[in-house]
Amino acid sequence: MKVDEVSKCYFGMRQLSAQFALFSKREAAGFLSATFAGHAHMIKTPYYLIDKQKLLGNLEKIAYVREQSGAKALLALKCFATWSVFDLMQQYMDGTTSSSLYELKLGRQKFAGEAHAYSVAWADDEIEEMVANCDKIIFNSIGQLDRFEAATEGTIRGLRVNPQVSSSDYLLADPARPFSRLGEWDPEKIAAVMGKISGFMFHNNCENGSFELFDKMLSTIEERFGHLLEQVEWVSLGGGIHFTGEGYPLDAFCARLKAFSEKYGVQVYLEPGEAAITLSSSLEVTVLDTLYNGKNLAVVDSSIEAHMLDLLIYRLNAKMAPSDGEHSYMVCGKSCLAGDIFGEYQFDRPLAIGDRLSFIDAAGYTMVKKNWFNGLKMPSIVVKQLDGSVEVVREFNFDDYLSSLS
Repeated sequence: MKVDEVSKCYFGMRQLSAQFALFSKREAAGFLSATFAGHAHMIKTPYYLIDKQKLLGNLEKIAYVREQSGAKALLALKCFATWSVFDLMQQYMDGTTSSSLYELKLGRQKFAGEAHAYSVAWADDEIEEMVANCDKIIFNSIGQLDRFEAATEGTIRGLRVNPQVSSSDYLLADPARPFSRLGEWDPEKIAAVMGKISGFMFHNNCENGSFELFDKMLSTIEERFGHLLEQVEWVSLGGGIHFTGEGYPLDAFCARLKAFSEKYGVQVYLEPGEAAITLSSSLEVTVLDTLYNGKNLAVVDSSIEAHMLDLLIYRLNAKMAPSDGEHSYMVCGKSCLAGDIFGEYQFDRPLAIGDRLSFIDAAGYTMVKKNWFNGLKMPSIVVKQLDGSVEVVREFNFDDYLSSLS
């Protein structure tokens, strides 16, 4: 499929799948009975809704990049690990990459293809099981590489390299921040251990939607580590490259990856997380109460602290579309945290108890970070299949809460 065809397919599906931000009780019931075919009852909120048709648009772009550039794509499980949709995703990707032993085992058991193992620091009691489940291991430091050299003999090994440049706007998420523990940065020290490894991992992009910035940073990597790149067989460029975003120059991206691969004679890997699942999911909630305290407030049956924690950490609002009208509301979560606020949104009429709201783009770093704060009920996980049918694949109850504690 040509890139322009992929784009038309992807953006056409987005238009057809436009999110409704607000439903009355009657409208919500009608919408659910029509869309969730085969379900006699309305699915109880809160729940994450993963739409495979929207997911497919991202996956087709990933497949195009793989075909045109020769790069392989591994799903970054730290961002998204809802294995109920791996049956679709594994058809368009080459495997998974992990940040822990449990993520590694999940990728090995639930996703076809390669399983790459990375951790900021491996513990002694994890090494044997890690080796048994991975195809490649990427050490974060020379110290760990040396320490576990004998235990990983016969396993393909790589090293994380910190190029000391990144695209992150947040110090909290910047792998090149001052005093960073993430990867080795000294070419001389790396050169001394080249006989122990066959590849590198660079992860310095973060929500980077600019091809020009990606190209510039990759050139910096080549300038600093080019003589070492010539000695390895594979290079992972990590995740954080938003190449499935609207208007991203896919052909230029593919050409740059292919040129890099051919110049150094390496297999390139990409580790898309957000790029694989962007705009594919929503968090569906219901208004439980309305108040006024200088502003109109609406309390919903969910919590940004418990169910969209990444947004709270970075002080970002949840996305809602459309958000227009004369009536403004601050939508709040039901936890005891005073700042449990999803954001402020516009509606075409006053909100009422029982109204349904939909926060879009809710797949990345949500389900993997959900928690039991305040003992709030976790959102169910619901999948809309390609044929339009809907399946509740996971529900959580008091027993799950109880078993998470002791």
